[in-house]
Amino acid sequence: MNSSSPPLPDAADTWNQRYEGDAYLFGTAPNDWLRQHAAIWSKGDRVLCVADGEGRNSVWLATRGLSVETFDISATGVEKARRMAAAAGVKIAFSVAGCDDFSWSESAYDGVVAIFVQFADPDMRKRLFANMIRALRPGGCLVLLGYTPRQLEYRTGGPPFASHLYTEQLLRASFAELRILELEEFEADLAEGTGHLGRSALVGMVAIRQ
Repeated sequence: MNSSSPPLPDAADTWNQRYEGDAYLFGTAPNDWLRQHAAIWSKGDRVLCVADGEGRNSVWLATRGLSVETFDISATGVEKARRMAAAAGVKIAFSVAGCDDFSWSESAYDGVVAIFVQFADPDMRKRLFANMIRALRPGGCLVLLGYTPRQLEYRTGGPPFASHLYTEQLLRASFAELRILELEEFEADLAEGTGHLGRSALVGMVAIRQ
Protein backbone atom coordinates (compact mmCIF):
# COMPACT_ATOMS: atom_id res chain seq x y z
CA MET A 1 0.00 0.00 0.00
CA ASN A 2 1.41 3.35 -1.04
CA SER A 3 1.36 5.66 1.98
CA SER A 4 1.95 8.84 -0.03
CA SER A 5 -0.76 11.09 -1.42
CA PRO A 6 -0.85 11.05 -5.24
CA PRO A 7 -2.24 13.98 -7.19
CA LEU A 8 -6.01 13.99 -6.84
CA PRO A 9 -8.69 14.94 -9.38
CA ASP A 10 -10.78 18.05 -8.82
CA ALA A 11 -12.30 17.62 -5.36
CA ALA A 12 -15.66 19.22 -6.16
CA ASP A 13 -16.15 17.03 -9.24
CA THR A 14 -15.14 13.92 -7.33
CA TRP A 15 -17.61 14.52 -4.50
CA ASN A 16 -20.37 15.66 -6.83
CA GLN A 17 -20.07 12.31 -8.58
CA ARG A 18 -20.03 10.39 -5.31
CA TYR A 19 -23.17 12.18 -4.10
CA GLU A 20 -25.16 11.72 -7.32
CA GLY A 21 -28.50 9.95 -7.06
CA ASP A 22 -31.17 9.81 -4.40
CA ALA A 23 -29.36 7.52 -1.96
CA TYR A 24 -27.28 9.08 0.81
CA LEU A 25 -23.70 7.78 0.57
CA PHE A 26 -23.10 7.87 4.33
CA GLY A 27 -26.72 7.40 5.34
CA THR A 28 -29.05 9.88 6.98
CA ALA A 29 -28.39 9.10 10.66
CA PRO A 30 -25.81 11.09 12.63
CA ASN A 31 -22.44 9.61 13.43
CA ASP A 32 -22.40 7.69 16.72
CA TRP A 33 -19.41 9.55 18.19
CA LEU A 34 -21.21 12.84 17.59
CA ARG A 35 -24.45 11.47 19.00
CA GLN A 36 -22.65 10.34 22.15
CA HIS A 37 -21.06 13.74 22.79
CA ALA A 38 -23.54 16.31 21.47
CA ALA A 39 -24.96 16.92 24.96
CA ILE A 40 -21.92 19.10 25.59
CA TRP A 41 -23.84 21.85 23.75
CA SER A 42 -27.04 23.56 24.88
CA LYS A 43 -30.06 24.59 22.87
CA GLY A 44 -29.32 27.75 20.90
CA ASP A 45 -25.56 27.22 20.81
CA ARG A 46 -23.92 28.06 17.49
CA VAL A 47 -22.21 25.04 15.92
CA LEU A 48 -20.24 24.68 12.69
CA CYS A 49 -20.19 21.32 10.88
CA VAL A 50 -17.08 21.05 8.71
CA ALA A 51 -17.51 19.39 5.30
CA ASP A 52 -20.78 17.71 6.28
CA GLY A 53 -21.57 16.46 2.79
CA GLU A 54 -25.21 15.44 2.46
CA GLY A 55 -26.10 16.83 5.87
CA ARG A 56 -26.64 13.88 8.20
CA ASN A 57 -24.83 15.45 11.16
CA SER A 58 -25.82 19.09 10.69
CA VAL A 59 -29.51 18.29 10.27
CA TRP A 60 -29.54 16.11 13.37
CA LEU A 61 -27.87 18.83 15.43
CA ALA A 62 -30.41 21.37 14.19
CA THR A 63 -33.27 19.10 15.31
CA ARG A 64 -31.75 19.33 18.80
CA GLY A 65 -32.26 23.08 18.82
CA LEU A 66 -28.74 24.16 17.95
CA SER A 67 -27.99 27.03 15.56
CA VAL A 68 -26.10 25.18 12.83
CA GLU A 69 -23.88 26.34 10.02
CA THR A 70 -22.24 23.95 7.58
CA PHE A 71 -20.24 23.89 4.39
CA ASP A 72 -19.07 21.36 1.84
CA ILE A 73 -17.18 21.53 -1.42
CA SER A 74 -19.87 19.53 -3.23
CA ALA A 75 -22.84 21.51 -4.54
CA THR A 76 -24.63 18.20 -5.07
CA GLY A 77 -24.10 17.20 -1.47
CA VAL A 78 -25.23 20.57 -0.15
CA GLU A 79 -28.41 20.45 -2.25
CA LYS A 80 -29.24 17.04 -0.78
CA ALA A 81 -28.53 18.43 2.69
CA ARG A 82 -30.94 21.29 2.02
CA ARG A 83 -33.63 18.79 1.10
CA MET A 84 -32.96 16.77 4.24
CA ALA A 85 -33.20 19.91 6.37
CA ALA A 86 -36.46 20.94 4.72
CA ALA A 87 -37.93 17.49 5.34
CA ALA A 88 -36.88 17.72 9.00
CA GLY A 89 -38.34 21.22 9.34
CA VAL A 90 -35.08 22.86 10.44
CA LYS A 91 -33.12 25.86 9.20
CA ILE A 92 -29.38 25.62 8.61
CA ALA A 93 -26.92 28.12 7.12
CA PHE A 94 -25.43 26.23 4.15
CA SER A 95 -22.39 27.18 2.08
CA VAL A 96 -20.74 25.52 -0.91
CA ALA A 97 -17.04 25.94 -0.17
CA GLY A 98 -13.83 24.07 0.37
CA CYS A 99 -11.89 24.20 3.61
CA ASP A 100 -9.52 26.86 2.26
CA ASP A 101 -12.36 28.87 0.70
CA PHE A 102 -14.84 28.95 3.56
CA SER A 103 -15.17 32.30 5.35
CA TRP A 104 -13.89 31.26 8.75
CA SER A 105 -14.93 33.61 11.55
CA GLU A 106 -12.73 33.99 14.61
CA SER A 107 -14.17 33.02 18.01
CA ALA A 108 -17.62 32.63 16.46
CA TYR A 109 -18.82 29.16 17.46
CA ASP A 110 -19.76 27.30 20.61
CA GLY A 111 -18.91 24.11 18.78
CA VAL A 112 -17.09 22.74 15.76
CA VAL A 113 -17.85 19.27 14.41
CA ALA A 114 -15.36 17.43 12.18
CA ILE A 115 -16.47 13.88 11.38
CA PHE A 116 -14.27 11.95 8.92
CA VAL A 117 -12.79 15.12 7.43
CA GLN A 118 -9.86 13.18 5.95
CA PHE A 119 -9.62 14.34 2.37
CA ALA A 120 -6.99 16.87 3.49
CA ASP A 121 -3.31 16.20 2.90
CA PRO A 122 -0.94 17.21 5.73
CA ASP A 123 -0.51 20.80 4.53
CA MET A 124 -4.24 21.40 4.10
CA ARG A 125 -4.93 19.61 7.36
CA LYS A 126 -2.62 21.96 9.23
CA ARG A 127 -4.52 24.97 7.86
CA LEU A 128 -7.87 23.32 8.53
CA PHE A 129 -7.08 22.43 12.13
CA ALA A 130 -5.78 25.95 12.79
CA ASN A 131 -9.01 27.43 11.41
CA MET A 132 -11.13 25.08 13.49
CA ILE A 133 -9.33 26.16 16.65
CA ARG A 134 -9.57 29.84 15.72
CA ALA A 135 -13.29 29.53 15.01
CA LEU A 136 -14.10 28.34 18.53
CA ARG A 137 -15.09 30.78 21.22
CA PRO A 138 -13.37 30.43 24.59
CA GLY A 139 -15.23 27.55 26.19
CA GLY A 140 -16.29 26.24 22.76
CA CYS A 141 -16.02 22.52 22.12
CA LEU A 142 -14.55 20.56 19.22
CA VAL A 143 -15.95 17.09 18.49
CA LEU A 144 -13.82 15.17 16.01
CA LEU A 145 -13.68 11.62 14.66
CA GLY A 146 -11.40 10.04 12.08
CA TYR A 147 -9.74 6.90 10.87
CA THR A 148 -6.34 5.70 12.10
CA PRO A 149 -3.67 4.12 9.86
CA ARG A 150 -4.91 0.66 10.79
CA GLN A 151 -7.95 1.46 8.63
CA LEU A 152 -5.74 0.68 5.62
CA GLU A 153 -6.06 -2.98 6.65
CA TYR A 154 -9.86 -2.87 6.93
CA ARG A 155 -10.60 -0.77 3.81
CA THR A 156 -14.18 -0.17 4.93
CA GLY A 157 -14.12 3.58 4.31
CA GLY A 158 -11.82 6.56 4.29
CA PRO A 159 -8.87 7.58 2.10
CA PRO A 160 -6.43 4.89 0.91
CA PHE A 161 -3.25 6.69 2.00
CA ALA A 162 -1.74 6.91 5.47
CA SER A 163 -0.82 10.60 5.20
CA HIS A 164 -4.50 11.55 5.52
CA LEU A 165 -5.21 9.43 8.59
CA TYR A 166 -5.10 10.42 12.27
CA THR A 167 -3.29 9.09 15.29
CA GLU A 168 -3.74 10.02 18.92
CA GLN A 169 -0.27 11.57 18.87
CA LEU A 170 -1.08 13.67 15.80
CA LEU A 171 -4.29 15.02 17.33
CA ARG A 172 -2.68 15.73 20.68
CA ALA A 173 0.06 17.75 18.97
CA SER A 174 -2.26 19.51 16.53
CA PHE A 175 -4.69 20.62 19.23
CA ALA A 176 -2.19 21.27 22.01
CA GLU A 177 -3.69 24.67 22.75
CA LEU A 178 -7.06 23.08 23.54
CA ARG A 179 -7.94 21.26 26.74
CA ILE A 180 -8.57 17.68 25.68
CA LEU A 181 -11.48 16.11 27.54
CA GLU A 182 -11.44 12.80 25.69
CA LEU A 183 -9.04 11.25 23.19
CA GLU A 184 -9.44 7.59 22.33
CA GLU A 185 -8.37 5.14 19.65
CA PHE A 186 -10.88 2.31 19.27
CA GLU A 187 -12.52 -0.05 16.81
CA ALA A 188 -16.19 -0.31 15.90
CA ASP A 189 -18.48 -1.79 13.28
CA LEU A 190 -19.85 1.11 11.26
CA ALA A 191 -23.05 1.06 9.23
CA GLU A 192 -23.18 4.55 7.73
CA GLY A 193 -24.72 4.05 4.31
CA THR A 194 -22.45 2.29 1.84
CA GLY A 195 -19.57 4.72 2.40
CA HIS A 196 -18.61 3.57 5.91
CA LEU A 197 -19.56 -0.06 6.29
CA GLY A 198 -17.82 -2.69 8.42
CA ARG A 199 -15.09 -3.00 11.02
CA SER A 200 -13.23 0.30 11.33
CA ALA A 201 -10.17 1.68 13.14
CA LEU A 202 -11.11 5.03 14.68
CA VAL A 203 -9.87 7.84 16.86
CA GLY A 204 -12.23 10.28 18.54
CA MET A 205 -11.54 13.51 20.39
CA VAL A 206 -13.51 16.04 22.41
CA ALA A 207 -11.63 19.24 23.34
CA ILE A 208 -12.37 22.71 24.73
CA ARG A 209 -10.85 26.05 23.77
CA GLN A 210 -9.74 27.69 26.98
